[in-house]
Amino acid sequence: MGPVLFLIVIGAAAGFIATRLMGMNLPMIPTIAVGVIGALIGGLALRLLLTALGAAAGFVGAVLGALLLLWAYKLFIAGR
Repeated sequence: MGPVLFLIVIGAAAGFIATRLMGMNLPMIPTIAVGVIGALIGGLALRLLLTALGAAAGFVGAVLGALLLLWAYKLFIAGR
């Protein structure tokens, strides 16, 4: 599985988990987008953790990044 496809699959799962944890019900495409963007954010923020703990840390980083993105969305965009 190529890195981009892996990012989309992990991002979709992370986006689904993050939207449920944040109590949001987004359509499928925005959920995947949140997960992929969250995976990028989390991947950058937790690069050191990924090196130390392996692929499981990458998934945790993806979920945390998606949660951060959803929190910012609720705070700055949905709250208008």
